[in-house]
Amino acid sequence: MGRFWSLLFLAVPVLGVGVFAAAMMTDSWPLHNHWLPRDVSEKGYVIDNLFNTILYLTGVIFVGTSLALFWFLWKYDGEKNLGPVRFLHGSHTLEVVWSIIPAATLLFIAIYQMNAWADAKIDRPGTRLAGADGRMNTEDDLVEFQLPIAQVTGRQFEWRIRYAGRDGVVGTSDDVHTVNDLHLPVDEEVVLQIKSDDVLHSFFLPNCRLKQDVVPGMKQMVWFKPKEVGSFDIVCAELCGWGHYKMKGRMTIQSRKDFDQWLTDQERIQQESSFALSEEE
Repeated sequence: MGRFWSLLFLAVPVLGVGVFAAAMMTDSWPLHNHWLPRDVSEKGYVIDNLFNTILYLTGVIFVGTSLALFWFLWKYDGEKNLGPVRFLHGSHTLEVVWSIIPAATLLFIAIYQMNAWADAKIDRPGTRLAGADGRMNTEDDLVEFQLPIAQVTGRQFEWRIRYAGRDGVVGTSDDVHTVNDLHLPVDEEVVLQIKSDDVLHSFFLPNCRLKQDVVPGMKQMVWFKPKEVGSFDIVCAELCGWGHYKMKGRMTIQSRKDFDQWLTDQERIQQESSFALSEEE
């Protein structure tokens, strides 16, 4: 029975690799559409490339170590090897090698992901302006950061969205308010301000490859450039309470003309509602 368990152990990496391979094929049954969702952002491919690189790297290591363990289980099965046990005291060279290889691998990943990190967390969209010397591309240049088009507030268990009104600034009296309904213009760099009203949430746009923890007491900026029109999911990716499962919304990407018309309509509806409430009072 010893070698039976060896074969059973071998089935783990075989089935694991098979499931991943089936999921990566878009039309495979029964894992249809179980891989990454369609990317609709300009820089989403950077995240996909990083994800795939780490997946393939760890996959090779997983398969290699699994085959090595299977070989040892098979070769040194207790029922087939009846001789006395021999003890080894290790190899200094081998220990150095298996310490250097993981360290080099982690260093490679750290360097490889620097552009992805910069695109997502550092290089906020903005306009470069000449500094005191009046010349561009010198050390005293200034950057005027792009203002957020909307503020997204996570709270149990909904996304409250506040759009900049006619003044273009979020947080003033002419702002437009919606719940779980985010509209954005296509082919434009979009900046969103995110914050939380209660507990830790995670603002996740799977189709834009954007995810950011929403921390109480902090206002953070996220940005991306949608490149396709359509309707996509907004998800909370952090367990935030009993109603976490229903904390979802919809993101609609549309043309600039349609977006402006939608925002105007929402502003009118909001003003009419406010007027009706004031009359009732």
